[in-house]
Amino acid sequence: MKKFVIGDIHGGLKALLQVLKKINCDENDTLIFLGDYVDGWSESPAVLDFLIDLQKKQNCVFIRGNHDELLLYWLLGNNENIDEKLWFQHGGEATVLSYQKIDVATKEKHIHFLQSLQNYYLDNENRLFIHAGFTNMRGVEHEFFKAAFYWDRTLWETALAMDNQLSKDAITYPNRLKIYKEIYIGHTPVTKIDETIPVNKACVWNVDTGAAFKGTLTIMDVDTKEFWQSDSLPGLYPNEKGRN
Repeated sequence: MKKFVIGDIHGGLKALLQVLKKINCDENDTLIFLGDYVDGWSESPAVLDFLIDLQKKQNCVFIRGNHDELLLYWLLGNNENIDEKLWFQHGGEATVLSYQKIDVATKEKHIHFLQSLQNYYLDNENRLFIHAGFTNMRGVEHEFFKAAFYWDRTLWETALAMDNQLSKDAITYPNRLKIYKEIYIGHTPVTKIDETIPVNKACVWNVDTGAAFKGTLTIMDVDTKEFWQSDSLPGLYPNEKGRN
């Protein structure tokens, strides 16, 4: 059985369909989605519909992203939890516009799906899959601020700073980077460090290759580290701006 991890989709259904066609996946394999299914390109509702249907025939793990939480607040009418201006600037406007043609029953289905998302997934090989990170030095089970799971950036920043700088045996080596065999994240595109493919720093693998912006969507075989990518999202949605 194979495990595949998928980066941030951000409403780009066309990209998701492309990468799924590229892998040799059977019904016994597991697809682990790292969150941020929405906000950016115009097909956020269609992405959720596709994922809801996919889990009926495929082993899937769906992690919660910060944009998924923002959409859930909006669908529930909890607008006091949203800075609407800021959300719209970061892809929320495209999502709200796309929901203008969505019926109430489908919205209820999406609410149920968004509420069912996991904060993280820890497999039997001590590999952690999480959208953003965590702050507790003893690990995710001890995290007090649950929102860190889908908002934190310090785990990735720490991995970038520590990579090849210190031995794991050094007393100052961050404990967060010693707890798990590997950590898979999205949330902060590797394009911010001028990369276009998944990046490994310390024990952290970042597979967000900038699909929300001018990059691609990536799917990776967790065991072999082989990966496949979609076309660039602006090419798939030439009449849209995404989060650019």
